[in-house]
Amino acid sequence: MPSGPPAEPPEELAAPPAYEGVWRFTTPPEAASVPQARHAVRELLDDQQVPVAPAILDGLLLIVSELVTNAVQHAALLSPEIAVQLTIGADRLRVAVEDSHPCRPKALEADEDDVGGRGLWLVKVITAEVGGTCDVVHTADGGKAIWAELPLSPLPAGPPRPTSPPTAPSAPAPPDARRPARS
Repeated sequence: MPSGPPAEPPEELAAPPAYEGVWRFTTPPEAASVPQARHAVRELLDDQQVPVAPAILDGLLLIVSELVTNAVQHAALLSPEIAVQLTIGADRLRVAVEDSHPCRPKALEADEDDVGGRGLWLVKVITAEVGGTCDVVHTADGGKAIWAELPLSPLPAGPPRPTSPPTAPSAPAPPDARRPARS
């Protein structure tokens, strides 16, 4: 009989985490859909017990709000409904918001006086900060889906930053100060 620890099961036999899967729901293109979509995503993550870090969850929920808001504001005339899809993997999740409008939006930095216009720019910034990706793709029916993929946990922190600027070495004492006193 061989000694030692039991062998690990082959990778294809290992069960995926219970929270993995794809969920999709639709909502009408109206303002009330924004908080409803955000709450639906939060509840789904809670129900599936997805181990998403709090900082990632906060960013994800803001992304959902921004993407659904954009669809409501810019695609409602051509979209009888907006679809929200959440794909959860072992270590990443992806949210996509789909509408029937064919126009591919651009992320613009708004001026400080602008009331809106920062949504997609904000999505890009939040996604990049946590090491994720985002993009816009055309759908088979001529519309578009805007998606963001995020890790479940934040990226490891880089080297610690100094809390204060480094100090220069102290200047050498003047030559007179180094001489011993004469007696």
